[in-house]
Amino acid sequence: MNSANKLTVTRICLVPFYILFMELGGFYNSILALIVFCIASITDFFDGQIARKNRTITPLGIFLDPLADKLLMTAAFICFVGVHMLGINAWMVIVIIARDFLINGLRSILACRNVIVPSDKFAKFKTTSQIIVIIIVMIILILNEGLFKFTGMTTESLKLYDHGHYAVLAVIMKKTPLLAILVTVILTVSSGLNYVWKYRRLLGEK
Repeated sequence: MNSANKLTVTRICLVPFYILFMELGGFYNSILALIVFCIASITDFFDGQIARKNRTITPLGIFLDPLADKLLMTAAFICFVGVHMLGINAWMVIVIIARDFLINGLRSILACRNVIVPSDKFAKFKTTSQIIVIIIVMIILILNEGLFKFTGMTTESLKLYDHGHYAVLAVIMKKTPLLAILVTVILTVSSGLNYVWKYRRLLGEK
């Protein structure tokens, strides 16, 4: 196994640790979850760079890279649904996961015809945007956890307690996760439709 694929496998191995820290919850565990996610995201950047630089792009790497991305992103979004303070709707996560099932199905169909479907630039942009959104949501989660841990207040009680700048900050902390995930849903659906459109002729062949 080459260096790029080892990094990809490392990303897959980090997913259970991210889930563990998210399930444990709390201020410090949320920070650990963010650190794990950031490390995993960095491997996503470097495995592709190394594979292209060393010209070691392999069918295994083409298969593992999107799989690792999907495992990491899916784990993050599913964990978010279980965090009440974030207010993220389950249907948004379902749409994101459904897109991945659709593309995996497309890859399987075309693989039977000896056609390998690599991740395109649009898909990479989608993945990058998802990483950014997850980090933003994680930071807001940590701020929420910190607010409660050190002051005993929530964003709702902060709005009642203060009607100035802190109240505005509370509203931003409350609304940002939902809006950020909504943007991700739009990009994810667009990326899926792009794949279907690009390979529509091959899919129509008998």
